[in-house]
Amino acid sequence: MAIIAEKPEGGNFVQVEPGTYVARCYSMIQIGTIEIEYKGEKKKQHKVAVTWELPTETAIFHEDRGPEPFVVSKKYTLSMHEKSNLRKDLESWRGKGYTDEEAKHFDITKLIGQPCLLSVIHQPRPDDPTKTYTAISSISKMMKGQDCPPQVNQTKVLSYDNFNWELFDSLSDYMKDMIRKSDEFKRLQEPNQTRTEEIPQNDELSDLPFN
Repeated sequence: MAIIAEKPEGGNFVQVEPGTYVARCYSMIQIGTIEIEYKGEKKKQHKVAVTWELPTETAIFHEDRGPEPFVVSKKYTLSMHEKSNLRKDLESWRGKGYTDEEAKHFDITKLIGQPCLLSVIHQPRPDDPTKTYTAISSISKMMKGQDCPPQVNQTKVLSYDNFNWELFDSLSDYMKDMIRKSDEFKRLQEPNQTRTEEIPQNDELSDLPFN
């Protein structure tokens, strides 16, 4: 298995109040290689979305399901470069840095089930500045003696090395549209396709530290 995460969408989506909360990673979605534009320059980047639940903060999102934890997501470029946002957040999460050798091979699905502290803020939405969305401002290690409740949501991992179409169909339209634009997804649609893009995985991965 390798990458997954989904972003909750919806203009009227109830947002958790800004603050710092205990959280647990439960979902990871490999979006794939897509074209982005930054400061007028277009380039391709391999993206992944990671989602956490906030088990101590709940609300009624669906009348028939009762209280459920708030969830919050963040998209990353799949890179462990020393200046990448993914590496910076992981180092803050585990409470120590990675050596360059360790960073060469890190299976980010190791994050699934791991607790942390998430600080969240409300940011104006790019498509409608009159509305806001919940954004992660920082990730840090749990304080000594602090507990995080058990995971509530089902674990979700979507990866091109074993693409789960049922899981893909369950994602938001926003996320599915983004995945469909990726080079990896387009290759899935090619006739006589014999293999898909894989997240690097080997015996080294399981030996790399997170905690």
